[in-house]
Amino acid sequence: MQQGRGRGRAKVPPVQSPTSPTSGAWVRRPGPGQPQAGPSQSRASPRPPQPRASYPRPPQPRSSPRPSQPGPSQLAPSQRAWPRPGQPVQTFARGGRGDGQGYSGGASYESKDTQTGGGGDASIGRGAMRGKRSVPTDIMLVTRPQNLPTKKGSFGTQIKLRANYFRLLSTTNWTLYQYRVDFAPEEDRTATRKSLLKHHKEKLGAYIFDGTVLYTSHRLPENMNLLSKRQFDDEKITITIKFVGDLAKDDHHYLQFFNIIMRKCLEHLKLQLVGRDYYDAETKVVVAQYKLELWPGYFTSIRQHERDILMCAEITHKVMRQDTLLDIWRGCQENGGNVEKTYYEEILGSVVLTDYNNNTYRIMDVDFKLTPNNAFQLKSGESVTYKDYYKNKYNKIIQYNNQPMLVAEGKQKSRNLPDQSERLVYLVPELCRATGLTDSMRANFDLMQALAKHTRVSPESRIQKLLMFNRRLCSQPNIVKELKEWNLELEDKLVEIPGRVLPTERIVFRTGSISAGVEADWTRELRNKQLIASKPLKNWILVHTGNLKRDCEDFLKNLTKAAGGMGFNIERPRMFPIADDRSSTYSDALEELLSKSIPQLVLCIVTTNRSERYSTIKKKCCVDRPVPSQVVIRKNLIKGLSVATKVAVQMNCKLGGVPWCVEVPLSGLMVVGFDVCHDTNMKERDFGATVATLDKNLTRYISAVSPHSNGEELSNDIASHICKFVTTYRQYNDNRYPDRIVVYRDGVGEGQIHLVYNHEVKEIRKRLAQMYGSEAAVKMAFIIVNKRVNTRIFYNERNPPCGTVVDDVITSPVKYDFFIVSQHVRQGTVTPTSYSVIDDTVGLDADKMQRLTYKLTHMYYNWSGTVRVPAPCQYAHKLAYLLKTNAEQSNVASGIEDDPDA
Repeated sequence: MQQGRGRGRAKVPPVQSPTSPTSGAWVRRPGPGQPQAGPSQSRASPRPPQPRASYPRPPQPRSSPRPSQPGPSQLAPSQRAWPRPGQPVQTFARGGRGDGQGYSGGASYESKDTQTGGGGDASIGRGAMRGKRSVPTDIMLVTRPQNLPTKKGSFGTQIKLRANYFRLLSTTNWTLYQYRVDFAPEEDRTATRKSLLKHHKEKLGAYIFDGTVLYTSHRLPENMNLLSKRQFDDEKITITIKFVGDLAKDDHHYLQFFNIIMRKCLEHLKLQLVGRDYYDAETKVVVAQYKLELWPGYFTSIRQHERDILMCAEITHKVMRQDTLLDIWRGCQENGGNVEKTYYEEILGSVVLTDYNNNTYRIMDVDFKLTPNNAFQLKSGESVTYKDYYKNKYNKIIQYNNQPMLVAEGKQKSRNLPDQSERLVYLVPELCRATGLTDSMRANFDLMQALAKHTRVSPESRIQKLLMFNRRLCSQPNIVKELKEWNLELEDKLVEIPGRVLPTERIVFRTGSISAGVEADWTRELRNKQLIASKPLKNWILVHTGNLKRDCEDFLKNLTKAAGGMGFNIERPRMFPIADDRSSTYSDALEELLSKSIPQLVLCIVTTNRSERYSTIKKKCCVDRPVPSQVVIRKNLIKGLSVATKVAVQMNCKLGGVPWCVEVPLSGLMVVGFDVCHDTNMKERDFGATVATLDKNLTRYISAVSPHSNGEELSNDIASHICKFVTTYRQYNDNRYPDRIVVYRDGVGEGQIHLVYNHEVKEIRKRLAQMYGSEAAVKMAFIIVNKRVNTRIFYNERNPPCGTVVDDVITSPVKYDFFIVSQHVRQGTVTPTSYSVIDDTVGLDADKMQRLTYKLTHMYYNWSGTVRVPAPCQYAHKLAYLLKTNAEQSNVASGIEDDPDA
């Protein structure tokens, strides 16, 4: 990071003079508008005035006809005529969102309950509602082929399971009416809008209001105008209610309506709304030594599943820091040094909570030239300081005047829209509470263990918490009354589902095979088995600090011993001591060594797990001086044969060796994995990585990486990469193209599936058809992989066995989808992985598709056990993440390389 970045406004449009056009200006919403020089200011404002309101009314639903193709309803599939496979069902969901992202920082923190999402933001669950206009934001793709006999498999041992779903016993038998609600003057706070409308409950009758859209079961008079008085300032507010349309049972809004009712029920439980989710602040857990709080909460989502409408319920946690952003600013001042640079690096990308409106924002920048005493212009043309604005608008008194203003990301928009200015907003540090965990916190093992004591919920405990949650819903008088008004009732037990356990896989080595075991972990057996293929390591270098020489010698003994037991010959390396452990020292040493000759491999021993130093080493060895590299942390040098065995396997892979494989009885198969990582420094840029197999045993790989800024570039990149892979496959396999191609695509939100189908899948098929001679000759399956799901599966109040498959009851009636539990976890509740086949012409039935997917989870060579996703997907994720973490230090270009860094 450049030295001067903390002082200016990095990565934002250039500052214009007040007389310049405002085309590049940052329109502020929902926070205060652009700052303008107020009476107390002697200098011109660093940002131009804005021609629009600083707090415009939230977008309202517009009247539009119901979709021509119905979404799933509470009718069973046999009662409805589903659209043809591949046909999108356009719906108008206000807030249908993908499964939230949970913290996945390592094996020691398996439970994905702490929904930090990389910056502490709460998980965003499917079906939750927020006030947005009725525009197509959720397009359901019907991917269940009509010619598919059944999407359910039969192979494996049948078992009875339960899942974290409750059945909706009774459903409505009336038509819903939808209305748009406007407030004048404008009022942006949802709680206040609800309170203003509540004064007229007798006139409205039973209704549901989410802050923008009103639902009733009876028709209201046309264009109702109501008058309410806002309590804290006695201002009169005019409420206008306009009819939008009616919703039939086959309308997707019906299910969204149920979700609104459920969120209203959560309000009756006295839960606190943080962002868009509800948490129980009264039962928070205080981790005093780290100044953290854990707020327990609930995620709910109601959807149409195979035969019933089910409510998914999940236990979540919100990490809240007791510090405000002002506290962090003062801490940086006390520590001295380059205060602005330190503060900028500390808070950039973090998520904060503003207690005056319970919204969460992601910090994009810091404007050190602005303070709360700066002024901005309201829509009326009046100039007001931030300090006065917050006092008048929210009754918040800002105590500390000399604090820099924060530039934050406002309400979420599509990343592909050209105008992103409305996403930005100014915030006052004193009013922002830090949430989530910093990178340094995640690297603190003791801190993570302290949190894990409360977030790692066992299956038995999770079941009890869910049933208790159900009882709270069914016993609270206001909730009972609310549900009764709408003729709704929840079943009081978790839904029971059928499942199957696939047979234990055989792990094949050079001299035989072994069982993966019931826990799918063959680490112990690995030490005495001959690797399938290995290359002797003769010419290699070990770089270390001088004080680690003895530890390095001990590690070398264990390394050569472990490798020898696996048939991997490692000779003594050339030792290269360095003076200290600074990143620049490693970079200079590697440059000196690699400029003279290129060894087979470079092993670097580092003192601590510091990401900056790791990135420096990888950049030097992957970009500047390409050579296989391995990095080992000092603390792992003394862990004996266990770590030495894993390091030996990784080193063998990087030399082109093959540790093991599983039997996949499909000839001519190429498996492709793709994942994408978002560049946190450049929000408009993503990094995609594509990985594919080249041999019949699915053990040799080719990879491609590329940055892209929009969906069109991404579609072209994936298609180009796969075509290159097919050409390379032909060179490795007697001039034959692969007979079947199976693509596992990770990094897709549910609202993006139709885009992936219409652009990526079709573009790949188009390009391959040109190579194969016809589209009919292309045998390809395209599978969406989603590991961030809220579904939990239980077997006798325990985690289900490895290889458990679920393809009924909790799956979708319009999809070819299934869940697989591929991992064994010793603490917490295991999270299944969801697979959705959106395109398929390979000719495999459901059983074979599920078995192939499970087999591939055994092929990730960084771990002698199963992983959550197929190995090509995991390799692609690691490669994309490596690219993203090094993007700031290098200009990344698209390229192809054989045998990716395993």
